Amino acid sequence: MSNSSSISHFLLLALADTRQLQLLHFCLFLGISLAALLGNGLIISAVACSHHLHSPMFFFLLNLALTDLGSICTTVPKAMHNSLWDTRDISYAGCAAQVFILVFFISAEYSLLTIMCYDRYVSICKPLHYGTLLGSRACAHMAAAAWASGFLYSLLHTANTFSLPLCQGNALGQFFCEIPHILKLSCSNSYLRELGLIAVSVCLLLGCFVFIVFSYVQIFRAVLRIPSEQGWHKAFSTCLPHLAMVSLFISTSTFANLKPPSISSPSLDLALSVLYSMVPPALNPLIYSLRNQELKAAVWRLMTRGFIKTLNCWKISPNNL
Repeated sequence: MSNSSSISHFLLLALADTRQLQLLHFCLFLGISLAALLGNGLIISAVACSHHLHSPMFFFLLNLALTDLGSICTTVPKAMHNSLWDTRDISYAGCAAQVFILVFFISAEYSLLTIMCYDRYVSICKPLHYGTLLGSRACAHMAAAAWASGFLYSLLHTANTFSLPLCQGNALGQFFCEIPHILKLSCSNSYLRELGLIAVSVCLLLGCFVFIVFSYVQIFRAVLRIPSEQGWHKAFSTCLPHLAMVSLFISTSTFANLKPPSISSPSLDLALSVLYSMVPPALNPLIYSLRNQELKAAVWRLMTRGFIKTLNCWKISPNNL
């Protein structure tokens, strides 16, 4: 038995026992992380470089891409390192930093998804008031509130979690530091405070989800009054991907934190963690870019411009030798 003061490191979950499977997990994580980095990086570059994309919807999409990059860069590199070098260690400070950064980006992402729903509601249901309700200052304030709330929420959870005495060893049943698995190491009855905080957080999440569902009910009612089928297709193609990602994100993260211990298993925990921490960052760019013609055109122009510059560099460089 040991307490938290004597713990210098944690042992993360070993994803595989054989070397071949470890390398397979490394390649899988590498592919997912590269897809997320490429997709979100293209969105950030396209929105930042294209002046006609400087609108509230793309501004919030840029912020969402930043949270996706941050969240996947927090967990995947360490998992790749452990799979490649056949290790499980993560320092106590590193685990605390991973929890803080991951909760910060995930909570900020959820706030941004809620704001993006409000943006869709105003643009479809109150188009005449769009410029007033979502001006540049209002958008900046909402984005700042999302990041600030994520920071405070993460700080509260991290400080509360790592102030608990840990008496059940240092082995975590997850490939990254996750709050529910750290709570399993705490002394009896000492984790009730953090569980209460998680329950309050889930209530807030469900409150935001109710707001999102109510907004989409109003959006769909307005869409059904559009006389043209083209208007239906444009509205549904914009809203349905957002609703699908919000539902996946909320359901998996909520179930991962509040599932009964009787149905908990390493494979289920691993699947849920991948669904809410790795799948959205990799799929968000694909969903939003494929469903938006303006963004696709901007990304294509950006890639074409970069390709042309690369060709010009290759043409010029031999003459300079």
